[in-house]
Amino acid sequence: MLYRLQGFEDTQVIGLFTTVNRLYQRVAMHAVPSQLLHAQAEVLGLPLEVIEIPHPCTNEQYGAVMAKFLSEAEAEGVEAIAFGDLFLEDVRRYREEQMRSTGILPIFPLWGTSTSRLAYELVEHGFRMFVTCIDPRLVPRELAGREYDRDFLKELPEGVDPCGENGEFHTFVFDGPIFTEPLHVETGRIVERDGFVFANIVKQEPESESGQPADAPARLQRAERASSSG
Repeated sequence: MLYRLQGFEDTQVIGLFTTVNRLYQRVAMHAVPSQLLHAQAEVLGLPLEVIEIPHPCTNEQYGAVMAKFLSEAEAEGVEAIAFGDLFLEDVRRYREEQMRSTGILPIFPLWGTSTSRLAYELVEHGFRMFVTCIDPRLVPRELAGREYDRDFLKELPEGVDPCGENGEFHTFVFDGPIFTEPLHVETGRIVERDGFVFANIVKQEPESESGQPADAPARLQRAERASSSG
């Protein structure tokens, strides 16, 4: 969405925003830690507004938090807010209702785009991302933590939206044509919680001159101690 939005001649993008679970400091469902959100915004060259929501969060609480954010954005002169929704009418109506009493225009740059075409365009344009969360009722659990590429798209079961618009899966983008440099991240621990499979995304450890992670000797020693004590 940002890639397309930045191509509009009459639009100036001034910042990003997202909601984060206050307790866990992660994006709800995507499970992306807040420190990676800030790192992502930095290589995108845009300021990031993090909106914390409680856990658990009722619809009323979410609405109140967002109303406060929209009021502050309007006071700062924001004229429009863009959303990446593709075809879910109820979600679009909810966003439009939230903003109806403000002077801010909701815009949907990707609305109505074929998700099959969009999925392959993402890959062809050089966007790279990891799959951070899947619904195992719809998507094989072993796809959690995989990179979103042509092979991943081919392995999706029939009926699964290739952009995950129905909540089948979620992703974290770490590189692309609008990044000043890629984020050096990798898939960490994979866990199943509350009926979903999550893949933790972590920063890659810096390599030493030998080409091994800088703390490789220490980790090998710990592994050897664990082996001998076992």
